Amino acid sequence: MRFSLLILGAPYSSQSVATALRFAQAAVDAGHNVYRIFFYHDAVNNGNALITPPQDENNIPQQWQILANQHDIDLVVCIASALKRGVMDAKEADRYEKPSHNLSDSVTLSGLGQLVDASINSDRLITFGP
Repeated sequence: MRFSLLILGAPYSSQSVATALRFAQAAVDAGHNVYRIFFYHDAVNNGNALITPPQDENNIPQQWQILANQHDIDLVVCIASALKRGVMDAKEADRYEKPSHNLSDSVTLSGLGQLVDASINSDRLITFGP
């Protein structure tokens, strides 16, 4: 089965993000394919490379990147939600004349079309809310 996930909660403000991460890991461990993870609303902070949790806590954004790299999963953050929350790649930082960028290298900044594509190319699109 091919899954895509829509995640809405911030990495440390919502249990749904950790639950989604465990679901994705369990899915690939069971032999399923995870096509895309789409981060929307506050979940775009999962793509923020500057998030630094205390050493005794799980680094959830980093765990998403590791999972994606190991299993060739597409990580996408919604561009509109990301820009509102100060998460941007180098191109957008230049475009808006910002002094720096903070989007993780393994995450893509894109629009809702990627969410539509995920729903078309997956057997199931599962939402993990705040």
